[in-house]
Amino acid sequence: MRVGVSLSTFAAAPGTINVVDRAVELGAQAEGFGLDAVWFGQMASYDAVAVASAVGRAVPRIMVGPSVVPVFPRHPQMLASAAKTAQAATGGRFHLGVGLGGGDMEAAYGLPYPPRIRYLREYLTALRPLLAGRAEVYEGETVVSRPFADTAVAGAEPEIPVIVAAMGPQALKATGALADGALPFLAGPRTIAGHIVPALTEAAAAAGRPAPRVVAAIAAVVTDDVAHARAAAVERMAFYEGVPSYRRVLDLEGARRAGEIAVIGDEETVAGEVRRYLDAGATEVTLTQTDLNGEADRVRTWRLAGELARG
Repeated sequence: MRVGVSLSTFAAAPGTINVVDRAVELGAQAEGFGLDAVWFGQMASYDAVAVASAVGRAVPRIMVGPSVVPVFPRHPQMLASAAKTAQAATGGRFHLGVGLGGGDMEAAYGLPYPPRIRYLREYLTALRPLLAGRAEVYEGETVVSRPFADTAVAGAEPEIPVIVAAMGPQALKATGALADGALPFLAGPRTIAGHIVPALTEAAAAAGRPAPRVVAAIAAVVTDDVAHARAAAVERMAFYEGVPSYRRVLDLEGARRAGEIAVIGDEETVAGEVRRYLDAGATEVTLTQTDLNGEADRVRTWRLAGELARG
């Protein structure tokens, strides 16, 4: 199985550590444990595509990518040029994770957000040829892209896979038809098997595309102090409970709190739960929130993840 880890708040505190140095350090550690991929969350303080590019340049084997870059308000041409630069820098090991974004994006940027599903479809339609180095014009209702020059980047091969943080029915349909896979978070095995995989595969088949990847993002901690880690998960993951897309998958899974979805326990327990996601139809997994219970348990979790990746 392909196993990765996702990082977002990997800097201890703003201003106390060089984010890129720390990301490279953790990327090298992940590769040393035998992990297949490391993903970087987009934060207000740093750019995930740039960080992934730096890590992939410094660490020679592991796959890197953002998990995920909000597509609003970044224009497809701007995102494509950044992604192709990262692909060239990493020797073809860059995968692009995108999403519609959470929170009040209009308030943050002072711009009206277009109808979201239409925007996602048009954005992906405009983005794909640009990632392939084709200067194609696209004129939709919410996205207009007229490249003013050649869009090819030497060394940016193979074409960059696009993975979408999609979980709602319409977003999954758009993703299956236009992207290479989905990256659901807080969608447990029941939701993946009953909702995520069927919607994606049906949309992909209708569009004549191969079965999409399903990269299940799983909050996971290997620890002996289950009670403390669970309490930390409930507290730190509470934000997601107010976001409609996450609330929906939590309800489908029968969970009241986001922290209930976290996989917490010893190595045997966590490994068994990860396999449940694969049995449900996930094609690969990325472990998130692994630092919920401190550095020692994060390292322990990554070590198990590496063992799972090696089979």
